[in-house]
Amino acid sequence: MKKALGVLVPALIFFIWQFLSWAALGVHEGNLKHTPQQMEILASLEGKLDDGTYFLPKVAPGSSREQEEAFMKEHDGEAWAVISYHKSFDSSMGMNMLRGFATDLVIGFLLFWLLSQMLGMSVTKGATVAVVIGILGYLSIRYMNSIWFETNTIPDLIDAIVPWALSGVWLGWWLPKGK
Repeated sequence: MKKALGVLVPALIFFIWQFLSWAALGVHEGNLKHTPQQMEILASLEGKLDDGTYFLPKVAPGSSREQEEAFMKEHDGEAWAVISYHKSFDSSMGMNMLRGFATDLVIGFLLFWLLSQMLGMSVTKGATVAVVIGILGYLSIRYMNSIWFETNTIPDLIDAIVPWALSGVWLGWWLPKGK
């Protein structure tokens, strides 16, 4: 029971935070912009793309080094875009929420396991270790990508701190009580 609670509570903290961050608090609202021309843009892409993520402009696969350098020089200073395209919009969220919670359970398990291996666990130690993990993930993935794709990652930094800190505080408080 102790292990189950040690995994479940952090998973719930992450799951609830994700709802708050994306839906209730609007932390990520500025990262997904609206354009009044959205239907025209989608219509212009229809039939031209398969599902996937595209970087435009991009040199064609198999191009020589010389062709790549000429392409980059030709398009230097021009507009560019990253497009995630899907042929069908699916507004049902059941499977996404299930997959999200399953991921949260894995996060909860790994954090519980790691913190339970440490001697002298405390609220401060639990929070510190958990926040360090969150920041390592943020820096190595989201922030690193933002360097190349020039995106705002402040919402992701908030997500890398808040649920990790809350989970670390809870486990730092709860783990010593069960020993």
